[in-house]
Amino acid sequence: MADWGPVLIGVVLFVLLQPGLLFQLPGHSRPMEFGSMKTNGKSIAVHTLIFFTLYAILILAVHVHIYTG
Repeated sequence: MADWGPVLIGVVLFVLLQPGLLFQLPGHSRPMEFGSMKTNGKSIAVHTLIFFTLYAILILAVHVHIYTG
């Protein structure tokens, strides 16, 4: 049986946490911007930290598993 939990969680978080798609933290002119579709180096670093924190919590602490077959 294949465990698709980590793959699915990673893809969903990657899509939702792209800087500028839903929000950007920090923004260009404000501390937080919504739907700007722009990015900068600081926001990439912040969104990377948010991604890995949420991913680690969901995979290691909550034990999200999706088995197939």
